[in-house]
Parts: sequence; structure tokens; C-alpha cells
Amino acid sequence: MVSTTPVFNLKVVLKETGLPADTLRAWERRYGLPVPQRTPGGHRLYSERDIQIIKWLMARQMEGLSISRAVDLWNEQVASGSDPLAGLSTSSLAAVQTGSAPHITSETTLDALRSQWVNACMNFNETAAEQTLNQAFSMFPIEAVCVEVLQKGMSEIGGMWYENRASVQQEHFASGLAMRRLDALLIASPAPSRPHTVLVGCPPNEWHTFTPLLLALFLRRRGINVIYLGANVPPAHFEETVQSVRANLVILVAQTLTSAAHLQHTANVLSNKGITVGYGGRIFNMQPEILSYIPGHHLGNDVSASVNEVELILNNRRKPLKLKAASQEYVAAHHFFLSKRAEIETTLRTLVKPLRISSEDYQTGMQFLGDNIASALSLGNIHYASDEMEWVKFLLHAYDHPDEELIGFINAYAKAIDKHINGAGEPIKRWLAEEVAKLHA
Repeated sequence: MVSTTPVFNLKVVLKETGLPADTLRAWERRYGLPVPQRTPGGHRLYSERDIQIIKWLMARQMEGLSISRAVDLWNEQVASGSDPLAGLSTSSLAAVQTGSAPHITSETTLDALRSQWVNACMNFNETAAEQTLNQAFSMFPIEAVCVEVLQKGMSEIGGMWYENRASVQQEHFASGLAMRRLDALLIASPAPSRPHTVLVGCPPNEWHTFTPLLLALFLRRRGINVIYLGANVPPAHFEETVQSVRANLVILVAQTLTSAAHLQHTANVLSNKGITVGYGGRIFNMQPEILSYIPGHHLGNDVSASVNEVELILNNRRKPLKLKAASQEYVAAHHFFLSKRAEIETTLRTLVKPLRISSEDYQTGMQFLGDNIASALSLGNIHYASDEMEWVKFLLHAYDHPDEELIGFINAYAKAIDKHINGAGEPIKRWLAEEVAKLHA
């Protein structure tokens, strides 16, 4: 039997558990665990059982639960008449703190915790990264930590990769840790308590799943029955699942211009079947004009706004935007470009041979440019592809490639367009000429 006599002061408890004082006070204030006694002078006194409760909660965190869910689990077991500490020895509970204290920072703002998490990821220090998240979730609401630490931290690391200050391995390491934590939080979420069912997933060729998974978590925490389908989902699979589970809403997320075009196609297929569609993602923040070409409801510029928009849609308080149609010139250019793309790229290979571009870079550049041209034409404005070209230019400079390589490549592409689709390719040729002029300038 663990003693309930209050004999330990705060300093002893902090040393024994490795938990920061701010975190312990936050647990006591928000969740009522532990419940220390007070001396006549107002100082906290803790029992051995209080210390074991803290260690039990820390152990549940290391298993992937948020502190709020861990407290709920404790209260559920107590309410059922069982003792959560039964059968656990002091030594086994103490093991959860091994090696944790050195990684916990005394700074407890979300900005400081994000900085620490990013630094741990950049150094491939999984233990420090996980302990930082445990500390953050112990002190702040789940939604705040997910946005301020994980989402913004991932964006920060992505920016460093973009500027050639972080490697692909570092970005993938951080992404893996973040996704694993979101998965654990989603699994630990309470069962749905509302009648609505929402499907969340990515359209074909969209592989970035952090944002849709984060949205699925936030909606689940609102009591909505969320079915998360993940990356690269064909339109037919969305349609089949809607019919199977009688979903009220399908949410699609796209981050790039090319995946936005696939989202457009998927939204058209679903809307024509009478299925309500919501959508969002980075590309719509960058190019808000695209919204006019996609059926359904745009969910806003961030995940928190999206959750509120979903509530309004489910309660029939939102109407879709009025759609625009692409011009006939664009429709024709899109049709001929798709039908002649293989021939265009074959010709391009012969024209580009003399240039000093590696075969891998050349193949990637050809695929990238073609995909973005087709997507921009489908979405109603070839100039949407210009932002993607800026991204390519930045990468070329970061890796010491001269502008002449890109200029030669674009000029060769324009010649191949002219050869195979001639007049129908005018929107593409005009845009390519503008991009070359920018590079010369």
C-alpha cells in the first residue's frame, strides 16, 4: 500500500519525478491531479501516492496520450472502483523519468517549446523531441500545441530545407515524429458523440498528410465521426466510402498547384453525385483566385478556421461559391497540351541535349513544368504556374545553378510547344516568354 501521508515538499517531488514546477502546477490547477496538502504557511506537501500519480501520468504520456486523456483514464479507473496504481512497483514507475530531466527546458512558452522541438529534430534527438512534446501537452491545450509547436515547427524546418539550411533527412525525421504524435492523439480521442460523419483525405498525387490529419484530429475532438483516408485517394474511393458510411461531407486538402487540379477533378465528380465537398490547403492561400473554379466550400486559411467552417456547413449555414468556367482558349490549350504532351517531351529531349543539365534534373524539370502547365490551364489561368517557377529559380540559386540553364530549358520547351500544337498553344508560349523575360531582367 502506497503511503498517503503528506511529508514531501515541492523540491523533493520535482527531483523525484523530473517534472518542471510550472507543469506540475498546471496539472494541479487544470486537472486536479495530484492534490497536495498545505502547511499552515501555505506550502505544498505531497505524499508518496501523489508522487506515484505523477509518474503514472508521465508513463501514459510516453505511451502517446495527451495529459487531458491520461487524467480522464485515471478518473475512469478510479470511478470504476479500481486503483490505477495497483500492481505497479515504485521502481517500475520511477523508470519513466530516466533520462528525461536533462531534456526539459525551464522556458515554458509555446515559442520556446517549438524552438526546442525544432532543435531536437535538427539534431535527430528523438528523446529530447518527445520529451518537449510531452511537456508542451502537459501545460497547453492539444490544439494549441499541435498548431504552435508541431505545425509551425514543421513549417520552420521546411523553410530551412527550402533555403538549403536543412537536409531532406532532417525534414523527414521531424515529419515522422509529428505524424506519429498526431496518430496517437487521434487514436486516443474520445468516441464520436454527434450524428455527423465526415471523410477527410487527399486527392490523387497529394502526399502531404500533416494538415488533413491535424484537421481530422480537431474535428474528432469536437465529437464528429471522422473517417481519415490519407494520401492519394482516387475520386471513386471517396464516392464508394460516402455511400458506405453515409457521410455528410467530404474534405479534400491540396498543397500544390498540381494537386489542386486533381482536387478540382475530384470535387467535380463528387459534386455531380450530390455529395457535399469542403476543401483547403496551402495553394488556395497563395492563389485565392483558384477558389472560383472549384465546386464546394473553401474552409479558410488555417486549420482552426476550417473547423468552424465545417460546423457551419454541417448545419447548412454555408452556400458554395458561384463557379467560373475556363475560357475557350484555355480549354483548347489544355486539351491539345494533354493530347500532345508525350510528343512535346520527346522533342524537348532532342533540343535540351547540348545543355549542361544532369539527366535527373532534366527529367524532374520536364515533369514538373508539364504538370504545372496542365494544372494552371485546368484551373483557369496559366499564370498560376508562375509561383511554382519562382520556387524552381530559388532552388537553382541555392544549389549554384546559373539562370542560363533554366532560360535554355524554357526556350526549348516553347519550341516544342510550337512544333506540336502551334496556335492552340499560344497561352503557354506567351507565359513561357514572360518567364524568360523575368530571368533576363
